[in-house]
Amino acid sequence: MKKGGLYMLTAKQNMIECMKGGNPDRFVNQYEAIALLYHPFMFASPLLQKGMENVKNAWGVTNTFPEGTPGSFPVHTPDKIVVQDIEHWKDYVHAPSLDFSQEQWDQCKAMYDAVDGEKAFKAAFVAPGLFEQSHHLCEMVRALTYYIEYEDEMHDMIKYLTEWELKLAEGICSHLHPDMLFHHDDWGGHDSTFLSPSMFEEFFLEPYKEIYGYYKSHGVQYVVHHSDSYAATLVPDMIEMGIDVFQGCMETNKVDELLVKYEGKISFMGCIENADVDFEDWTDENCEKVVRRVCDKYGMKHFIPCIAQGGPGSVYPGVYMSLTNAIDKVNKEKFGIEDPDSARIPINIMF
Repeated sequence: MKKGGLYMLTAKQNMIECMKGGNPDRFVNQYEAIALLYHPFMFASPLLQKGMENVKNAWGVTNTFPEGTPGSFPVHTPDKIVVQDIEHWKDYVHAPSLDFSQEQWDQCKAMYDAVDGEKAFKAAFVAPGLFEQSHHLCEMVRALTYYIEYEDEMHDMIKYLTEWELKLAEGICSHLHPDMLFHHDDWGGHDSTFLSPSMFEEFFLEPYKEIYGYYKSHGVQYVVHHSDSYAATLVPDMIEMGIDVFQGCMETNKVDELLVKYEGKISFMGCIENADVDFEDWTDENCEKVVRRVCDKYGMKHFIPCIAQGGPGSVYPGVYMSLTNAIDKVNKEKFGIEDPDSARIPINIMF
């Protein structure tokens, strides 16, 4: 495709060039190349919408999604904690059924078929991940304590969750044939991981190698893992797991140093933190200022400027599109590309 004397890659082609450290012809613009798509379990246990409160999901976890927050989170008053006794977790944790009709799979497949695979990745969206599911079921402080005091029980529960995820992966790959997996699991806060690297490896390295390995051996080309957090000390594990893109990376990760240290073994997507742009009195000018700083600092190989949250949106309406417009402006100035719309899918289907 030719624009203004330049050959312009589609959004998908440009993201591939970015991920492999090839020759992207512009900055990848946030989620422009990723169509986040449903599978039947997301209808059986749907994500909450803003304003919904105290909704129990298929795992028995009660969630709420207050206004002014980027996502839902579990409610852990004593009466709503699923695992009341970790030594008898099997009495409380019951995996939801993944037996869906062909009609249900076909409904989701139609969403995948509607995406132009030349322009965007068909990305299966899976959330929450193993660590998040453990503390959703147990409550965060209790879960962290259990990882120290009840290692055997936590290993057994994670094995149970892993087996369920593998069955979900089998259904997704055999019915929907995505070429990308977008998988959530927050592994840290702003400045530190929740578990030490050694403890994280003990509980999660092999299970994730198994899950991500299954996807990659069944047609999925790229794994994007969302953790809007600090997780720099876990990047070696991400690489071993088969993660291609660490999405949600905050600047506390010192991404400029990671880009040099890991020499193209993994790409990074984020560094535009919600706290810097996504607030009540946000402005286009501030969004553009942050975009320019991030693009100048991290470059365009193995890095994608993107809002850190795990999906194409923002807490305050208009912020995400303002960031998108600012990245387009930078691309026009630097590379002479004035109209990327023809290379971009109109909107991510799920959001």
